[in-house]
Amino acid sequence: MEKVFISIFLTALVFLQLNCSDNTAEINANQADLSITPAPTAEADQAVDANIKAIETPLPDYPDADTALAEGNKFFDANENEKAVDAYKQAIKLNPDLAEAYFKLGITYSLLENEPEAAENPDETPTPTPTKKGKKNVPKLSKSDIAFENAVKVYKKIVAKNPKDDAAHYNLGLSYNKLNQDKEAEKALRQAVKLKPEDSQYQTDLGAILIKLAHYDEAVSALKKAVKLDESNLQAAELLEKAEAGKKRVDYGVNKIVKEKPKINSNTQKQK
Repeated sequence: MEKVFISIFLTALVFLQLNCSDNTAEINANQADLSITPAPTAEADQAVDANIKAIETPLPDYPDADTALAEGNKFFDANENEKAVDAYKQAIKLNPDLAEAYFKLGITYSLLENEPEAAENPDETPTPTPTKKGKKNVPKLSKSDIAFENAVKVYKKIVAKNPKDDAAHYNLGLSYNKLNQDKEAEKALRQAVKLKPEDSQYQTDLGAILIKLAHYDEAVSALKKAVKLDESNLQAAELLEKAEAGKKRVDYGVNKIVKEKPKINSNTQKQK
């Protein structure tokens, strides 16, 4: 289930910004309600203070990386993203080769970076790094990008040692996808599917990256397999519709060119 959530999150992340205006309207409505709310009582103030103290309480030092990772996952599932970040950082400190910790850290940072507060805060916006004259400005990497780059490095080591680790290939592909390195993502996801073709989610994410690369025929094939393997896979069904629509557009364009080509050749010969 966790793998499905992560995949849906990475696919849907680009659409989060579209909801900002709706969130603003909701905040304004809440502010209007607060204007007629009675002043908080002393008991309410104490409760708020208690919550603040709970939030500010640092996490314990975990005995090992696996424990820290597990606790980070619990915080992540509970939407306590700041605590999840701290736990994942502890896991990485305890075991710098724990690829999953980098991967989960990248996902959590992505969520935090796309929260309305972060999007409206100019201090959190990556700024170009000054470069020498004649060289292109390289944008400063976000915290999520750095985490995903580290995940790629470690997952590459894992698949080099164990080429049959389908999960490592899969997460490597998702990490590449988050970094917009689409060809590398395609290669890794193809390998994951090759190693475990019966996994509906693997087929789904391969189909998604193939759509991104406009390889619609292959995308349709992968997504049909995903739906066949799991008829309840709504994500695959929706992506299949997009892939089929893309295929129709391409086929229409190709057919139009084929039909127009004799006319173009005929006109060229007449001009000669």
